[in-house]
Amino acid sequence: MTSTMLPILSSDRGLSAYMQDIKRFPFLEKQEEFMLAKRFIDRDDTEAAHKMVTSHLRLVAKIAMGYRFYGLPVSDLISEGNVGLMRAVKKFDPDRGFRLSTYAMWWIKAAINEHVLNSWSLVKLGTVAAQKKLFFNLRKLKAKLNIYEDGDLSIEAADTIAERLDVKTSEVHDMNRRLSRSDSSLNVPVGEDGDLERIDLLMSGSLDQESVMAEEEERTVAHSLLTKGLSTLNERERRIIEERRLSEDPRTLEDLGIEYGISRERVRQIENRAFEKLQIAVRSAVKKIDETTREPMALLGAPA
Repeated sequence: MTSTMLPILSSDRGLSAYMQDIKRFPFLEKQEEFMLAKRFIDRDDTEAAHKMVTSHLRLVAKIAMGYRFYGLPVSDLISEGNVGLMRAVKKFDPDRGFRLSTYAMWWIKAAINEHVLNSWSLVKLGTVAAQKKLFFNLRKLKAKLNIYEDGDLSIEAADTIAERLDVKTSEVHDMNRRLSRSDSSLNVPVGEDGDLERIDLLMSGSLDQESVMAEEEERTVAHSLLTKGLSTLNERERRIIEERRLSEDPRTLEDLGIEYGISRERVRQIENRAFEKLQIAVRSAVKKIDETTREPMALLGAPA
């Protein structure tokens, strides 16, 4: 399966033309999707694969728009997402009971995440998990702290974010400056022909059919995997993970240390060990769903 079968996002067509073009492909009903997938698996029917891919191009575009503030061309994000979609179609097994949109969402996000990280240079960002988590979660935490303006963070805000993400305050300041420099006005033209502005790419409040189904099913799968993972932890480990990683308002290491009568550093050690156990448990559960799928680390607080 090659990208030449898909609508092309090129300099002579422009982004807005592409967005209009993919709207002509209809969504698939569950039974139709199942039959197309079986045709592709049993007979290597490329026409069936083409229908599955094109019916999900709007899902790729929607996911790609979620990465629009990382300072990269939206056309590149969509192209990378389409590559992830095609990989998902090649590996999709309808007999496992999931819709393609749910399965493909993991592959689309993985492809775009990889492109974003490579484009920002892992040498500069650092390859450790904490740095990647900071890269993808800084904006979300700033919003929770009601910080919407550009510019340097206050000492208090930077300290709070550093504490919640377990990184140095200096790293928070550095990442914030990098991301702030990448932002552009919503009225800056995008696309090679400049016929579309960034504000045009903001998604409306209404979700399309595929997005609603995919997000609902992904939440169900995520909850199931997470519940299984948490069941492998002892009571203290589970409580610390819930308070530090799963809470809308994470507690500090110091607070938990006081509650359990242990040092701040000891809480950090327990948290890290518990998170490793949780990751192993989730990976094991995912393998039972599909031995070939990428690890959906977004379920554990990674890029979403």
